[in-house]
Amino acid sequence: MDITLQTDERVLDTWTLFYLPPNGGKYNGKLTVTDKRLLYEAKFDASLIGVLGDRAAGDYLAIDKDDIQDVEVSKKLFSKKAILTLSDGSTHIFDYGAMNIDKCVEAIQAR
Repeated sequence: MDITLQTDERVLDTWTLFYLPPNGGKYNGKLTVTDKRLLYEAKFDASLIGVLGDRAAGDYLAIDKDDIQDVEVSKKLFSKKAILTLSDGSTHIFDYGAMNIDKCVEAIQAR
């Protein structure tokens, strides 16, 4: 993803993980975390309908860190998730599978 950074914005790190939006679905793509925003590029629709249809999502999501009200971490055997609640009440989930999500959460919380 070609990212146009804002003034004085710097990239902290990038992860390939699943994104579960508030309206349903599951996407596989790259999350780039900066000191100001979260930028997610959905590469593929990983839901059952998306897999059967082999559709590329090709969408981008940008979340300003100022809009994040809460970050909760859920760790189960094969599912490590960062659950974000935004100021509008919506819940956005980033699932790193069996991998450790701690560094991703630290970057999300960093300013």
